[in-house]
Amino acid sequence: MTQSCTHLDQIAVGPVETADGCEECLRIGGTWLHLRQCLSCEQIGCCDSPPNRHARARAAETAHPIVHSAQRGEDWNWCYVDEVGFLIE
Repeated sequence: MTQSCTHLDQIAVGPVETADGCEECLRIGGTWLHLRQCLSCEQIGCCDSPPNRHARARAAETAHPIVHSAQRGEDWNWCYVDEVGFLIE
């Protein structure tokens, strides 16, 4: 049985073309490695590799479960609740 995301109805925005960086890291002077975009509110956060993990923290804080990779050349999504990666066709 293949696990799937059960939160697709919470997608409200499409992927952004470009991002200047993690919004919280820019605000506090932090650093990021890879960027993730919330598909409920469009906020850009950092991935789980740097210590701040702003995308995951934002998802927990707002109950916005799905992020899209905001890295150039990547087109995948992740649901923090269902812990599954997927593509949207």
